[in-house]
Amino acid sequence: MARVAIAILLGIPSGLFFPTWLSRVFLTFNGLFSNFLDFIVPLIILGLIAPGIAELGKGAGKMLGTTMALAYGSTVLTGFFAFFSCRWTYPFLLKGAADGTSGLLQTEALADVDVLAPFFTLEFPPLFGVMSALVFAFLLGLGLTVIKNGEPLLQVLTGFRDIVNKTISGVIIPLLPLFVYGIFLKIAAEGQVGQVMGVFIKITVLIFLLTVLLLLFQFTVAGLVAKKNPFPLLRTMMTAYVTALGTQSSAATIPVTLQQAVKCGVDPKIAGSVIPLCATVHLSGSMLKITACAMAVMFMSGMPIDTMVFSGFIFLLAVTMVAAPGVPGGAIMAAIAVLQSVLGFDAEAIGLMITLYIAMDSFGTACNVTGDGAIAVIVDTLYGKD
Repeated sequence: MARVAIAILLGIPSGLFFPTWLSRVFLTFNGLFSNFLDFIVPLIILGLIAPGIAELGKGAGKMLGTTMALAYGSTVLTGFFAFFSCRWTYPFLLKGAADGTSGLLQTEALADVDVLAPFFTLEFPPLFGVMSALVFAFLLGLGLTVIKNGEPLLQVLTGFRDIVNKTISGVIIPLLPLFVYGIFLKIAAEGQVGQVMGVFIKITVLIFLLTVLLLLFQFTVAGLVAKKNPFPLLRTMMTAYVTALGTQSSAATIPVTLQQAVKCGVDPKIAGSVIPLCATVHLSGSMLKITACAMAVMFMSGMPIDTMVFSGFIFLLAVTMVAAPGVPGGAIMAAIAVLQSVLGFDAEAIGLMITLYIAMDSFGTACNVTGDGAIAVIVDTLYGKD
């Protein structure tokens, strides 16, 4: 998060003062990195989703099945909550942004600015398409839950997932600030930085307020089901919230989330099953951020926002969130395929999405792990006596 913020702050003055040839050096890197993202996305989807579904299916009992259903339902409802909230607020909140930044993601430069283009590009097309990767991953993952001798294949997929996670943490995440730097260098050079930064600030404030409302709703429902006061429950889970703000990782926060769930009265055995599972499958905060950021990018660029298309995006995104690794930036990496295949985002739109997401990564992660406590309270009410 800090490196992305530094990249934005450095990219803006660079775009204003760098000579054209130097700007093109960074745009050349951005072009190569964009092509690499296009290449790696189908492999990310295959490497994350297939073993994720297979492992969950292998261990899914009645209680864990209920947990997954609650987590998926919560994630989908959050997506629609974010969609309609942004649909209502963006025309007022971002008034003028659509006109000021329309065409932001197009390649044409403004008339009074030198055309900024890479010195060269290298094409390395993906091995298969995004939708092919999604369907293939679902087929493999679900197939491994029903066959008896699938352990060798699962081990192969697990090893491939390790390679994908290493690529994300060792290549994509470290190079991402330089990619963001290039994006804002180009935006500044084309005279659009004022509108974009104003939009960033407004969206950040809105998403924080929406996460607060979401947590209040989740714990109100949990309190009603468990017949407990929701506010002490939420207050107890705030320790996990604060921890996640620092770690930016659902997985790293599991011990604290587990401890606080037990303090909420959840049976330790149930908490020991539900909390680690929810760290993988319950990403309501990430869903809220991705939906809000996607709508902001579409609003700024003048892309049509169709309710039916976005509904399909939300349902499919909720499934892909199951495979998102509980590490910083994991959810947005798993969501790239759906952004491309359903909403039609190109590499620059994906770059802005990643920038928006990571810039406020702590909020979403904290919302995710705190909401896990609400799911644990509900599951404990349903199965605690057993």
